[in-house]
Amino acid sequence: MYTKLEITGKIEVLTGMHIGGSAPFSAIGAIDSPVIRDLESDLPIIPGSSLKGKLRYLLARKHNEYLITQNHDEDDEKILRVFGSSKKGNIQKSRLIFSDMTLSNMEYFKEMGIHNATEIKIENNINRLNAVATPRQIERVIRGSVFNFSIIYNVDEIKHIIDDIKLLSEGFKLLKYDYLGGNGSRGYGKVNITNLDIKEVTGNVINSDIIEECRKELREV
Repeated sequence: MYTKLEITGKIEVLTGMHIGGSAPFSAIGAIDSPVIRDLESDLPIIPGSSLKGKLRYLLARKHNEYLITQNHDEDDEKILRVFGSSKKGNIQKSRLIFSDMTLSNMEYFKEMGIHNATEIKIENNINRLNAVATPRQIERVIRGSVFNFSIIYNVDEIKHIIDDIKLLSEGFKLLKYDYLGGNGSRGYGKVNITNLDIKEVTGNVINSDIIEECRKELREV
């Protein structure tokens, strides 16, 4: 059986989001912490690894027996089944393939008279002993940005499909009440997950009732 399902949706940025990249040089007055961008279009991206890592972290916090484990290979078994394990004696391949996401609504911003997909937020670290402020410039993806995402789910066992998609849906629900990227405790990175759907993209063996049940789980996010 060689079957893949595609989960699609949109990530809408509700508050400025920072997922860090690297600057080619550090001139005087340059941004201290730029966002990661697509090299060709120069538009901000959300790396697939950032979304995958955050979802796994949130699910582990909820389902692991202990809130903090030494490494990801100690996660709850249902998380290992979906996200993978490299533990000797329990090696499991990830069933999920995450793609990088590029900003999708830049044209909308231009129509609104907004020609930059990011903003610069200046923050200060205050020395508690002498009250000296150390300012820094952090680049953020602006509120209202939309990123389309695609996640491929590799079907290993049909009996696990609904439970695996239910776990992924739970991760999305947790993310809506957390944050994506850095500095979340300062208000950065609040997101909304919308337009979730699922379809079979290779093979033709999955019962339509299973697909519909998965779709129902995703649409409850």
